Amino acid sequence: MNKQNIYNNLTKDLKKSKVYIDEPMTKHTSFKIGGKADIFILARDVEEIKYVLNYAKNEQIDIFIIGNGSNLLVKDKGIRGITMAIDLQDTQIQGTNVNVGAGVKLGVLGILLQKNELTGFEFASGIPGSIGGAVRMNAGAYGGEFSNIVENVTCITRQGTIKQLSKEELEYSYRYSRFMNTDEIIISATLKLEKGNKDEIKSKMDELMLARKTKQPLELPSAGSTFKRGKDFYASKIIEEAELKGFQIGGAQVSIKHAGFVVNVGNATAKDVLDLTNYMKEKIYEQFGKQLELEVEVVGE
Repeated sequence: MNKQNIYNNLTKDLKKSKVYIDEPMTKHTSFKIGGKADIFILARDVEEIKYVLNYAKNEQIDIFIIGNGSNLLVKDKGIRGITMAIDLQDTQIQGTNVNVGAGVKLGVLGILLQKNELTGFEFASGIPGSIGGAVRMNAGAYGGEFSNIVENVTCITRQGTIKQLSKEELEYSYRYSRFMNTDEIIISATLKLEKGNKDEIKSKMDELMLARKTKQPLELPSAGSTFKRGKDFYASKIIEEAELKGFQIGGAQVSIKHAGFVVNVGNATAKDVLDLTNYMKEKIYEQFGKQLELEVEVVGE
């Protein structure tokens, strides 16, 4: 089936979600890099997500799920089939439990929780992602990580079954959860927080945001930390020791501000980024005998 037909069919049947054809993924990744997605869906309703999954299965169309695109490098030829961004925005606060839709941005949630005097989320309020992605990769910063605050997760299987998973079933470890090895799609998560003081929470959030702005290259497109922390080393530290700060291939550069970030300094292609990260891996292995492992997820053709 050609993409025009897929687009026509989905546009006709989806009322709450938005459907695009040949959508540049530069618009949907914090790296501002990537070729076109054949079909791109901004999914805003659980029933419509089920519909798309069923449609893709029946028509034998590949389907790729994304969140806010903040940990993603899309290759230059783009993504075939259907790319579906989960944009579920519902948030409900009951005491210290917060049930939050997968599409809610962490910064937006951070402000809401501060207003409701809930503490425990401050570490995440400056991470440029959405709940779905953060829960999936056990995102963390400044000593906190999602495994500490997630109570349970509601997800949907590719067959359209909705199920709730307890914290124990999530198999959390450093930058990992079971979702990295299953095709379950996160639709919401319940966070367990604590009562706090509004002013103290705000002050903690401001302090962490200032630390980010001072140390991280937030003014340039990137996908956050490029490499995972090693068992016995910090990637940024040894990259800096290898004097790679500022090293550039095409439009991709090892940030001058923070060696752990590869940034897009101007029209970088995915090839530029991959050439640069491969070069970094080689240099680090040569000099320190350490293997750098990408934290950024690479998709597409």
